[in-house]
Formats: sequence, C-alpha cells, structure tokens
Amino acid sequence: MNNYRTVIGITMGDPVGIGPEIILKALSSPLIYKTCKPLVIGDLGVLELAKKSTSSTLKIKDVKTPDSGAYKYGRIDVLCLSKLDKDKISWGKPTVQTGTAMIKYITTAIDMAISRSIGAIVTCPINKAAMQKAGSKFSGHTELLAERTKTDNYAMMLAGNKLRVVLATIHIPLKNVSAELTKERIVKTIQITWHALHYSFGFKKPRIAVAGLNPHAGEEKMFGDEEEKIILPAIDSARKKGFDVSGPFPPDTVFYHAANGRYDAVVCMYHDQGLIPFKLLHFTDGVNTTLGLPIIRTSVDHGTAYDIAGTGKADTGSLVAAINMATEHGTYKHS
Repeated sequence: MNNYRTVIGITMGDPVGIGPEIILKALSSPLIYKTCKPLVIGDLGVLELAKKSTSSTLKIKDVKTPDSGAYKYGRIDVLCLSKLDKDKISWGKPTVQTGTAMIKYITTAIDMAISRSIGAIVTCPINKAAMQKAGSKFSGHTELLAERTKTDNYAMMLAGNKLRVVLATIHIPLKNVSAELTKERIVKTIQITWHALHYSFGFKKPRIAVAGLNPHAGEEKMFGDEEEKIILPAIDSARKKGFDVSGPFPPDTVFYHAANGRYDAVVCMYHDQGLIPFKLLHFTDGVNTTLGLPIIRTSVDHGTAYDIAGTGKADTGSLVAAINMATEHGTYKHS
C-alpha cells in the first residue's frame, strides 16, 4: 500500500439521493484504499440508513479531522457535518434541511482543499432545486466552487477514456447561449482546456477541436453567423498564442473524430451539445471535473436518481472513476 496516499474528500451530495449508497458500494473495494485515503464528508446517520439498502457490512466511524482517520479497508471514515432526523427524511424527497446539509458538505470540502488539509474533492450528485430551496444562489457545483475559490477563469470538463468535452457556457437557457458567447470567452476556454490536458492529463501537445454552434457550423452563414463572427476569430487568436486548435467543426461529426483519437478534447458551445455525445459513450464511467480552480475537484457525471434512491441499484462506475482521477491529479500528498 502506498504510504503517501492523498486524502480525498468525498462529499455525500444530496442526502436523499443515491450519493450515500454509491459511496458505500464504491468503498467496498479494497483497491481504492491502496491509492488514496477516502474521507466521506456528510452524515453518519444517513450512511447507516444506506447500509440497509446496500447490504453493506462496512463499519462507519466518525472522525473530527482528516488526520484522525484510519483509512483502512473495511471502515469508512466520516467527517459528520449534519445529524438529519432519520424519521423525517425519505429517499427521493428533498427538503430545506437536506438541501442545507448538502451545501455545507460542499463548502466545508472546498475550504479544506484550499487549506490543503485534504488533497482533492470528489462530489456526489446534488439537486439544484433543493440547493436553491435551501437559500443558495448557485445553479450547481461549478459556480459555487468558482466563487468560493475566487476563480474567474474556469470551465467544466466531462472526461472519459474515449472522449473529453469542455463547455464554453454551462447552466444557462439555450435561448441565451448565442448572446453569452464571445471571442474572449472561447479563447479562455481553449487556454484552460490546453492547460488541463497538458498538466493534469499528461498530453505533451494537446490537440483541441472546437464545435460550431449552428447546424453544419453555419454553412457559410446560411444557418447562423456566430461561427464567422465569434468562434473562428477565437480559434485564430488561440492559434496565434501557440495552441493546436482546429475548427469550428459541424457538431454532428466532430465528436466522432474526437472519440476515435483525432483530438484530445472538444470545446463545446453549450451544455447539451457536449453532454449528449459524452454520455452516450460514458454513461457509467464518465467524470465531471472543474478546470482552472486552485484545487482539484472531480465529480460523478450523473444526477441524484431519486427514482432509485434507497434501492441499492445505483451504479458506482462514475464515482470510482472520479475518485481515481482525483487521486491521479492530486499534487498534495497527505501521508
């Protein structure tokens, strides 16, 4: 076992979603403990409830600090930040209380990563409506992470072994995408993507493709002019800075070529443009990671799955992949 394993803070996500059970199932593998020290940040009582649905025999222990964890297979170390009443919560039914707890897990993990008491964060799924019901102004993890770490230039990447996509815009209505796109924004996204591919993913000379916004990438302005006015000038500017970037390509072909190895990542103009092809290929093993932060954060690439929460049926592939990526990218080793 590696004696210099990084402490990975795993936030439990929505207490009434599938987060608790996928944590229990993922940490039932001794392989994770060979490479990192998993610290669950959440609610001990809820995890005990989830043991019933997963038939887990793991011991769950409360710890006060990352340094006090045992990090041995067969035991889950938990930094317990809430004590939700087990008689007042139900799987798949979020409340203000569960939303408040969910936010606390995330903010605490961020602060711990900033102070280097943990080496990286892995986040389990949250419910954005429950988050806002609890008083949050954020539309998801990414925006909260950026503000709390005081990061202006950041991007969301979805990563798998076949395809990586990065979003120029994230959680905004589709009708607002064109207005939000600027040359400067796309150039920054290309720069952030290159930096991550080179320094975190190990590509010596990253090759980046850029998707167009419109069908057929505008077809010489027949179907829209954003490619000519915004996207192509951004690509030209990035090339002058020395980046190997190509496009804009028709969105209906670029992902095929990227998945077959021609490009190391695709910069996408909006959320579903990137996530639909990505999840087609990596539905069970994809990882969401936030680029540009001063800390390392990875996440599952799926939601709370309220319809199967508490049944023990949830797949752990994405969480295991997120833990492995956080471990690989971690630069701070907590021995």
